[in-house]
Amino acid sequence: MRQSDFLELGLINTLRVDRHTPHGIFLMAYDGNDVLLPQSYVTEEMVEDSLLDVFLYTDSEDRLIATTLKPVAMLDEYALFEVVDVAPFGAFMKWGLAKDLLVPNMFQKEPFKVGEKRFLRVVYDEKTHRLVGTEKLGDFFEKRVKGLTPNSEVKIIVIAKTPLGFKCIVEEKYEGLIYHSEIFENIRLGDERSAYVKTIRKDGNIDLTLKKPGSKKSASTGDKVLDLLKENNGIMPYNYKSDAELIKDIFSMSKKDFKRSLTNLQDKGLIEVKDTGIYTKE
Repeated sequence: MRQSDFLELGLINTLRVDRHTPHGIFLMAYDGNDVLLPQSYVTEEMVEDSLLDVFLYTDSEDRLIATTLKPVAMLDEYALFEVVDVAPFGAFMKWGLAKDLLVPNMFQKEPFKVGEKRFLRVVYDEKTHRLVGTEKLGDFFEKRVKGLTPNSEVKIIVIAKTPLGFKCIVEEKYEGLIYHSEIFENIRLGDERSAYVKTIRKDGNIDLTLKKPGSKKSASTGDKVLDLLKENNGIMPYNYKSDAELIKDIFSMSKKDFKRSLTNLQDKGLIEVKDTGIYTKE
């Protein structure tokens, strides 16, 4: 563990315990600047000259303060936050700290409501010299995609649902989209998962798919249908005429793949499809 050279707002700092006071202990960076860790976070192990990892933010009076608590997200990080209060000038988000994170109105895409969850980035506001949250993420994405090609496997974070599909952060620096037509399983905001590059567009945005390129759809979807039939005693009330959204919810596949699977399984003599549903053949 190495002592931080200077105090860094919004990040984890490794600081030396300098002195104890009735209000807490003062922690010092290598350059001689110090910050208070309030008494409520102080433990017996925090002896003078020991090193301690703390998060630095500003309190309600805009004073730099240290805490041993870990926030939902630090400076320049993304996370899903819950709205705990709203005011005429902005909304307050549950941050995991004694102080909630403010999202000023100018950083909101639409008004926030208590109880909602919004995907945000923690940023430094140069006007107020505070850490705030922003829902407007477009300016933070790189537009020149490097090192990725169609079919590349990537790490994504799901950040928003749109009429076209789900927006994602790709590899922590690019913007991507999974079209609704590519989704056959439950997806939630904040999900972190693997995906595959389908297309890299001229504007730098990336079209994504959750299905591994070259995978055999019919075999995998057919196995899924058989597995679900086994779980339901060999009978399920669905067939070729079932609603596409219902098929998506129950079987996590498109209706096209579902119908193809039923045909393949019938041809193999494994199932029988009737008006009343699907039946496993003995």
